[in-house]
Amino acid sequence: MSYTRRDFLKTTLGASALLSFAPAAPNFLVSAAKAAARRSDGRGTVLVVVQLSGGNDGLQTVVPYADDEYARNRPTLRLRADDVHKINSYMGFHPRMEAFMRLYKEGHLSIIRGVGYPNSDRSHERAMRIWHTAEPDRTNSQTGWLGRAADSVQHKNETNTSAVFVGPIAQPFALNAEHAIIPSIQSPDVLTTDPIPGQSQRKRPTEFSHQDDPLLHFVRQCTSKAYADSRRIKAVAGTAEYPSFRLAGTLRMVAQLIRADVGIRIFFTELGGGGIGGFDNHANQLGNHCALLHHLSESLAAFIHDLKKDKLLDRVLVMTISEFGRTIKENGRRGTGHGAAAPIFLAGGKLKSSLVGAHPSLTDLDNGAMKFHTDFRRVYATVLDRWLGFDSRSVLDRQYEPLDILNA
Repeated sequence: MSYTRRDFLKTTLGASALLSFAPAAPNFLVSAAKAAARRSDGRGTVLVVVQLSGGNDGLQTVVPYADDEYARNRPTLRLRADDVHKINSYMGFHPRMEAFMRLYKEGHLSIIRGVGYPNSDRSHERAMRIWHTAEPDRTNSQTGWLGRAADSVQHKNETNTSAVFVGPIAQPFALNAEHAIIPSIQSPDVLTTDPIPGQSQRKRPTEFSHQDDPLLHFVRQCTSKAYADSRRIKAVAGTAEYPSFRLAGTLRMVAQLIRADVGIRIFFTELGGGGIGGFDNHANQLGNHCALLHHLSESLAAFIHDLKKDKLLDRVLVMTISEFGRTIKENGRRGTGHGAAAPIFLAGGKLKSSLVGAHPSLTDLDNGAMKFHTDFRRVYATVLDRWLGFDSRSVLDRQYEPLDILNA
């Protein structure tokens, strides 16, 4: 079977992953070629998950400024009508989220309100593990929902990387997989390499002597592929301006890898620092939360406009997650406690609805916090089935009704 540099590039990412499959070299080459044909031109849809570590306060993010219950329960944190970027006569974005308001008006941002799950756990570690595994009733799950998603499209003897974590913290559990190789990177440089001394750059992968040992032939193919990847990644660095925030720098890297089109379908990144992250504001919430929301808003807007400029936005969907919302009533330290339901944000070029679901009641509460009405696994099922084209049932272990929120 004819096997070109372009075919090989589509099937793999990084020489280190390739070499781990070296013993199966001859069979691998045939399987990889077939996999490349299945993927056609390689330009599938992409999901970018942004984790807001610590429990983002949805009420201070999308603010029900016209609700008297909000005003009564937050005497020091309250934001008034003149403070927010008004979405409608009831709610508006936090004053530091002007960039989100622009995305919303452009039709590139959706808010899914009231997202959660039954019997919300309010421990950081356990709550985040639930969001990562999508299995609230199991405490011993060894794989994450995105890891299982990567496994579901991983073919035997194929070494393409369909998911990656981009960021400085430990890889989130959501990416734990049984079979798929899911790397963590802090810079695209780790996916680039220089030519091996003595290797001819003019020799095409199919020109190696037929007298070569099959394993040696495979290793040479790996080397050529790694170098080809490097050239693609280096060639698409991009010139768009991003703010000088860590998340913005991370999303710039993600945009570069999307442009390089090396087969990654799922990116995961994070804001807040992981663990008991920066969104856990039990005291003096006002200033810290303002800064984080500004970083999120400006960074994501720069990313969306970068992709739009290169006509890539219709391929990309961004989704935020956080382990829980916050309590309605502020505490005596000008902060809030661990809550339950909270909004999820979606950003991209193929959104159908701007506001999804009703705003949860501020009087009918779950132990002082808003009750959920949309199970987060319905959101996961939506992005798996209707965006990525994966089988959500095999990932989530049952069928959840997708939300009608995407033009995809």
